[in-house]
Amino acid sequence: MRRGFIIKALAAMALGAGLGGAHAAEPMKVAFVYLGPVGDSGWTFQHDLGRRELEAKLGSKITVRTVPSVNEGPDSERVIRELSADGNKLIFAVSFGYMQPALRVAAENPDKFYTTASGYLTAPNVGGYNAKWHEGGYLAGIIAAKTTKSNVLGFVGALPVPDVVWDLNAFTLGARSINPKIQVRTVFVNSWYDPPREREAAVTLMNAGADVLTHFTDTPAVVTAAEERGVPSISFHSDMRKFAPKHYLTGITHQWGSYYTQVTQEVMAGTWKGQLYFGGLKEGTIRMAPFGDSVPKDVRDFVNAKQQDIVSGKLKVFAGPIKDQKGVVRVAAGSSYPDADLGKMDWFVEGVVGGPGR
Repeated sequence: MRRGFIIKALAAMALGAGLGGAHAAEPMKVAFVYLGPVGDSGWTFQHDLGRRELEAKLGSKITVRTVPSVNEGPDSERVIRELSADGNKLIFAVSFGYMQPALRVAAENPDKFYTTASGYLTAPNVGGYNAKWHEGGYLAGIIAAKTTKSNVLGFVGALPVPDVVWDLNAFTLGARSINPKIQVRTVFVNSWYDPPREREAAVTLMNAGADVLTHFTDTPAVVTAAEERGVPSISFHSDMRKFAPKHYLTGITHQWGSYYTQVTQEVMAGTWKGQLYFGGLKEGTIRMAPFGDSVPKDVRDFVNAKQQDIVSGKLKVFAGPIKDQKGVVRVAAGSSYPDADLGKMDWFVEGVVGGPGR
């Protein structure tokens, strides 16, 4: 009797283990490599919000690891290689400078997948993703033009690379669509993350007469400096109104959760291939932050209408004619600067004052 009971019990345990194995697949490992600390605003913060949305949507189907403050270059290649060796099936490399390291590691790990923020090179298991922040930049320029009294706007840029340049150009075009006399004075701090230098640049621009500030930098330093002087500001990356409760106008925010979720689901299904993603207002990758209390209703309505024109395709941000700082026609009338060439944009539109060697 006892022997029979034991045999039946063992059989039941084996059956249960078999059923459990059939239904309890191992969660897929996903990793994020961040350039900076997560903080509470800025580039890395927005991507981390996307990571949180991914985890909320896919739950126990995945396990996620994040590695913050990884320098571009050899450090990033080491980290990406270690994450690959640790069994991460999908790695999001959240900085342009991670592109080449990710490609090298990917070539050695064809069974794993990699995609790089701002990356433009692909392979069978490597993709890239970026956002059309120029669409938000154009709208921000309109708001700034409706606000300024001096016709001088200030822009603090991180580095004079195409990603920053096309936002600066779009901001200027939006502003000058309202008032062609507007100038956008520009200072580059030559760093993605340097709060003291960002603040110093903001003060320099205000001292030079700029009465509305915006930025393409990673911290709220510009917005904070503007608030202290009673100068309206427009943030980049994140909604930063808590840093400027009285004089905040709006912000250009990046929303990555849907992209991260879609890519992860496709990798899990075995359908994702190395490809490029470029999302804007239409896709919800770019969203404008809520208007500040000081923005009049007629300005809000006007900007919202222009946003719908961009979403519908009626309004092209880089539609010609567009001249550069030297008066050379860069985009002819009747044509539009193609999205595919934005990564090559190394010139400033008419109305931009400042920049390297200018």
